[in-house]
Amino acid sequence: MVIDIYVWIAFLAFVVFMLILDLGVFHRNQHEVKVKEALLWSAVWISMALIFNYGIYYFMGKEKALEFLAGYLIEKSLSIDNLFVFIMLFAFFDVKAVYQHKVLFWGILGALILRAIFIFAGVALISKFHWIIYVFGGFLIYSGFKMILSKNEKTDPDKNPLVKLFKRFFPVTEKMHGGNFFVKIDGKRFATPLFIVLLVVEFTDLIFAVDSIPAILAVSNDTFIIFTSNVFAILGLRSLYFALAGIAKYFHYLKYGLSAILVFVGIKMVVAGFFKIPVTASLFVIIGILVVSIVLSVVFPKKEEIVGL
Repeated sequence: MVIDIYVWIAFLAFVVFMLILDLGVFHRNQHEVKVKEALLWSAVWISMALIFNYGIYYFMGKEKALEFLAGYLIEKSLSIDNLFVFIMLFAFFDVKAVYQHKVLFWGILGALILRAIFIFAGVALISKFHWIIYVFGGFLIYSGFKMILSKNEKTDPDKNPLVKLFKRFFPVTEKMHGGNFFVKIDGKRFATPLFIVLLVVEFTDLIFAVDSIPAILAVSNDTFIIFTSNVFAILGLRSLYFALAGIAKYFHYLKYGLSAILVFVGIKMVVAGFFKIPVTASLFVIIGILVVSIVLSVVFPKKEEIVGL
């Protein structure tokens, strides 16, 4: 189904409007985002995604609606892994809560642009070279097992290649300067550590997109479905961060759930040539994995999290 250009323009206009409304109205004055506010905004973004999903069902049919929902859930669930990186990064630089929303806002704006490039390139590659779907599938299976076997390492931004390259050409202050990304000292412009945090956030999302975009390509080859599901998941990521930042560490089995999702969608892509797993079945498997990993985390908490141990 070919989407009219006006539908694309209307959707992009909606995204721009929501971003302006978010930063220019609701967060014009920088403040610490409390859990209650974060939960409210999370509910708003999820509701918008579901309303949009119903619109797809009404105008494009059940199959496309299921593809959107599956893509949205994959992106949303894999995004949770990014939250742990953000938590460590903000802790490393001791970024005050009042400035975290600003970093995430501009970080996610950059992520939207990068995702658009990745999605259109990925769909174009699969359309022209169908065999590449098996490469994507194999990569996702590898990524899933790598996630299981990897150890939680502390974030060290100084080792980040993008940060190293930036520091070679641009001076950086040693201390924060409020919520400024750049400051002038003695007539010379300096970047602040807050801008370095933003760079690492962008770099992290770039690496993360290498996994998430092929994963969504496993459930749909429709550019509009893939892009819109990605956008709705990413736009709600800031609110999700502030809502879960304090409790994310308790979902220790979620890592295994996310790796299982990557392996599953990788297998789905690899076997697509001779056996097509229905979108409905994929949806139930993804939801089931997430529910099981969260329930296990609650029922079997880490020993150090149990009071008295």
